[in-house]
Amino acid sequence: MTDDYLSRIGKLIRDARQHRGWTQSQLAEALGTSQSAVNRIERGNQNISLEMIARIGEALDSEIVSLGYAGPMHLRVVGGRRLSGAIDVKTSKNACVALLCATLLNAGRTTLRRVARIEEVYRILEVLGSIGVRTRWINDGADLEIVPPAELDLEAMDTEAARRTRSVIMFLGPLLHRMDRFRIPYAGGCDLGTRTVQPHMTALRHFGLEVTATDGMYHSHVDRSVAPTRAIVLTERGDTVTENALLAAARHDGVTVIRNASSNYMVQDLCFFLEELGVKVEGVGTTTLTVHGVARIDRDVDYSPSEDPVEAMSLLAAAVITESELTIRRVPVEFLEIELAVLEEMGLDHERGGEYAADNGRTRLVDLTVRPSKLQAPIDKIHPMPFPGVNIDNVPFFAAIAAVAQGSTLIHDWVYDNRAIYLTELNRLGAHVKLLDPHRVLVEGPTRWRSAEMMCPPALRPAVVVLLAMMAAPGTSVLRNVYVINRGYEDLAERLNSIGAQIETFRDI
Repeated sequence: MTDDYLSRIGKLIRDARQHRGWTQSQLAEALGTSQSAVNRIERGNQNISLEMIARIGEALDSEIVSLGYAGPMHLRVVGGRRLSGAIDVKTSKNACVALLCATLLNAGRTTLRRVARIEEVYRILEVLGSIGVRTRWINDGADLEIVPPAELDLEAMDTEAARRTRSVIMFLGPLLHRMDRFRIPYAGGCDLGTRTVQPHMTALRHFGLEVTATDGMYHSHVDRSVAPTRAIVLTERGDTVTENALLAAARHDGVTVIRNASSNYMVQDLCFFLEELGVKVEGVGTTTLTVHGVARIDRDVDYSPSEDPVEAMSLLAAAVITESELTIRRVPVEFLEIELAVLEEMGLDHERGGEYAADNGRTRLVDLTVRPSKLQAPIDKIHPMPFPGVNIDNVPFFAAIAAVAQGSTLIHDWVYDNRAIYLTELNRLGAHVKLLDPHRVLVEGPTRWRSAEMMCPPALRPAVVVLLAMMAAPGTSVLRNVYVINRGYEDLAERLNSIGAQIETFRDI
């Protein structure tokens, strides 16, 4: 941009800010930046991207400065480059959204450290803000402060934001303690086929919750005379189902036993957070949780969610398929050990450093160095299992890894109705992925990658798998409409660029 355009844009931003009645510091806080940076922007003394203009426009609710946000975001990838250096794993997307829902249990102030700044988090914050919860980014946008109101205004809920995330289903557990009748929109998110909410309803029925689903809404009624009289046995060992049961049990004034519970990473983080709220949870990391709930929670708490094992797997896969040596720091190894064991059998050359504690004091981390390896297809099929098996969200990355291995790999993604179908998109980049049925693909390797222009798959992990394959493919590839990637990864393109990738963000204007 020329200096003249920067000055004109800066004046538009200043006028819009003043019209809203905000100070530079308030705008900086909304953007997660500093007051001095806003001052430089308004004076035309700082280069500003279309992405930043769009964020300012959203913060100020100003059409004038959001003109650059007319179209979806795309990525232009120059592939065939080796990665190098080191990169840190960010905090867990799935833990952060569960913790945001859990703040509805607390009448006090909650501070969450290093929250992932991703679209999924933004949608939950929009929903919370619309019902009266005060949230603000602090410490230069690194941390998040949440203060709930005395009374929630559910009638004012931002239903559009709620429908764009599956996580809104986890409002049921906390809300059943706050009101007798309420409604929330159907949960949305990735296009992964039908995921039944019946296991949630079965679990929460023990706390008196009855739900009728009509007109795109879950209409909820709570019978206060109903309380758990025996152990709750979950009909599905799902992560969000377990979290919902935990959220309901946390403010049940008594002891609740939850069997067939998930012991996955985000569930453990939620248990650690509940303990900060004064809720005793026994059996963390096992399939039987015993929750000693408290009727009222009013505490000022400070908590640091742990790192994301799925992001760690993404970065590991990036190194493998680009044949790079890369150090991935702050890897939550407990939740990646089975994946690493499978990769060792395939021939992965890697080295692990000593273990150390995450900021929550509980999760075990290591620094992991991956080196170029000659991989062989695994003898057994790759399939997900509840923790400690191969993580459901890590299965798609094995498709890209299998594509660079010698031989045939069978991948069975039995959890989702149609996610495996999206893995065939790798064929457009030179892979040989054969769809056997909606849940199984056969991957033949090794692959001679080639560049392509294509639309982003509508499911988060397959979308990232395609991006990683583009990084391995010589030439220039284009991945269009990458909103789904931004749902689960913070500044992924920029961070990959920091270790040697060449990815440009652009929009159609």
